[in-house]
Amino acid sequence: MKSIVRFLPLAFLGAAPAVVAGQIVSSGRIDPDTVPRPSLEARRTTLPITLDGTLDDDAWALADSTRGVFYQSIPDQGVPSSERTVVRVLYDDLRLYVGAIMYDSNPGGLVSAGLEQDFSTQDSDIFGFALDTYLDRQNAFLFAVNPAGALFDAQAFNDQQSVNRAWEGEVEVTTSITDFGWIAEVAVPLTTLRFRRAHGPQSWGLNFARRVRRISEDSQWAPLPRQFRVYKMSRAGTLTSLEGLQQGRNLWVKPFLNGVRTDGVRASSPGEKLEGGFDLKWGITPQLTLDVTALTDFSQVEVDEQQINLTRFSLFFPEKRDFFLENDGIFSFQDNRVRNFRLGSGPQNFKLFHSRRVGLSAARTPVPIAGGARLTGRVGGYAIGLLNMQTRDDPTHPGENFSVVRLRKDVLGSSDIGFMFVNREGTGTGVGDEYNRTLGADANLRLAGGRMLLNSYLAVTDEPDVTGDRTTAAVEVAWRSPIWDASALFKSVGDDFNPGVGFVARSGVRQGFVTVGAHPQPGIPSVRELNPYVDVNIFSDLGWALESREIKPGLGVAFLDSGMLTLEYSASYERLAEATPIAGVAVPEGEYDFGALTTSYQSNLGRKLGGKVSVTRGGFFDGDRTSVTGSVTVRPSAHLFVEGTAQRNRLTLAGRTFDANLFGGRVRYAYDTRTFLSAFVQYNESTDQLQTNIRFNLIHAPLSDVFLVYSERRDRDPEPGNEGLVDRAITLKVTKLLAF
Repeated sequence: MKSIVRFLPLAFLGAAPAVVAGQIVSSGRIDPDTVPRPSLEARRTTLPITLDGTLDDDAWALADSTRGVFYQSIPDQGVPSSERTVVRVLYDDLRLYVGAIMYDSNPGGLVSAGLEQDFSTQDSDIFGFALDTYLDRQNAFLFAVNPAGALFDAQAFNDQQSVNRAWEGEVEVTTSITDFGWIAEVAVPLTTLRFRRAHGPQSWGLNFARRVRRISEDSQWAPLPRQFRVYKMSRAGTLTSLEGLQQGRNLWVKPFLNGVRTDGVRASSPGEKLEGGFDLKWGITPQLTLDVTALTDFSQVEVDEQQINLTRFSLFFPEKRDFFLENDGIFSFQDNRVRNFRLGSGPQNFKLFHSRRVGLSAARTPVPIAGGARLTGRVGGYAIGLLNMQTRDDPTHPGENFSVVRLRKDVLGSSDIGFMFVNREGTGTGVGDEYNRTLGADANLRLAGGRMLLNSYLAVTDEPDVTGDRTTAAVEVAWRSPIWDASALFKSVGDDFNPGVGFVARSGVRQGFVTVGAHPQPGIPSVRELNPYVDVNIFSDLGWALESREIKPGLGVAFLDSGMLTLEYSASYERLAEATPIAGVAVPEGEYDFGALTTSYQSNLGRKLGGKVSVTRGGFFDGDRTSVTGSVTVRPSAHLFVEGTAQRNRLTLAGRTFDANLFGGRVRYAYDTRTFLSAFVQYNESTDQLQTNIRFNLIHAPLSDVFLVYSERRDRDPEPGNEGLVDRAITLKVTKLLAF
């Protein structure tokens, strides 16, 4: 029986018509904006399913099928995909099963961009799916696999507006490569997901996606315009007939044991220590999850990459710690960065809550965390997030308590309004009345089927002995169609606005931003899309005196092979009210007009050899600048990835000519999908320091790890009597997930 069933999909597909929402449609181009959304029936099975990447179990023959109907979003929107894809969905008391056959006329051309979890999906062949388990048409669990069997999992929020790639669920994946393509078999335990209890059948939002890397083709089951991705849940299809689903106790406990040896002239606490702690996750209800952490340790997290600051403002460093990244979309209150929209700001400019302020000093060194808790989820039409963290007393950092309250209300289908309260308060020995409080309200409207964004916020901070302007406010409108994009932003930031658990790149300013661009597909050989645009970005002080202005016309050229060429000219004006350090040089006060041309190119990084290069040449305040930034990537197989990076800046400022250079290298080796070794090295020529981070990771059981990490910073030209070691740490960490 199994041998017959194994070839049923191929035989069935050969005679299958194209079907959308149960209707036979033309095999030609369709309009993804008007075509009905498809549906697929999930069928319960009591037959055993063996995850072996063959789909030859008898249960699969009973499943409903998508029958190969996928439509391109890239490069030819609305055209049937060049290669057929068949997907089936089953479930039982414990798991949801997704089986997919990706037919391919050239299996030898399949690309797998690594074996590690959360591999680079844009550089790989993939099969993916997004599950909107509450059918709210906004949020989703996102899964993708490549032909080598690597898994990418994430959470998507606010109808494609943000994606949390740090989320991890217990998921089983097997794949196989055949002479007619490749097969993916995925089992998602129901305890990994969150969904409503229902007495009868329930439906979930669903979409499938496939990427054929060698021809740069993206296609979906529920057709999408080219500016959207599979997690655009307001455009998704529907998975029907799910009945009798139970999540169980939903209690996970992950204890850890951590041993660390540190030394070096700047080590915060040299010596050896052995510590333990735990993380706990409890699904209190199907829609509310409690996370608890005790004696929290993040020593396994890769070190921050160094940056060269060529501005007069603070640099933004992203959060990398999984505890804070999970469900971080619920806590977002920030300048937006939305895929395929050109906006005038982003999280690197303003975040009301930036979790890096918890447990990390301004110098990016760890501050010990005693523990904390987080409650996230949905109640009715509200998304809620509660967070409380406590740091321990440290010789250089007295203990502090951090509290966050976030509430968002769904409105107008896929939009939301909300408020946030953040409190930071000193609790350590000898700390007086030290606090910083922030209160904000925001509205994020997604209109015209997601093509129009209207975002606004107002926030105020409070701390002792501060009486200046402590508010910030912004309003932004943006439009994106397959051809046109435009946006406008106005923002005001008070001179004493200081979110103590947030990030603000520039205060005491008003900002105005306007952009307009186009995305035609001109039919030029080898060119997929052109993107001419012009940005105008203006900053004034609170008295409306001009401080900065940048007018930036540009042209992007997207090639059919996924390469990208960008030409951009920046005409800048800067007014310095006083001598200001830029790249370590004091630039005198005054007004400066200068311009620079930037040319950049990125090749198809899915190939065995790829790279990026960017060259900027022109004026820079009272001098000039020549910057060359580039990287080369080598991926001979799914097991090995090698990257070299370089940034070279030749600057002339205040009559002085000097270099500010940064070099780096990265190697990742995966023995299989559970055993990994990575090394990262950076040399900052400005500080003459070498930074090294080597990490071994063994996933010895689902969501259970062994980490062995070595990291150090070293001066290459130390003072006499100093060996040059700035700091060094060797860490062994073991975790084990216990599910109840």
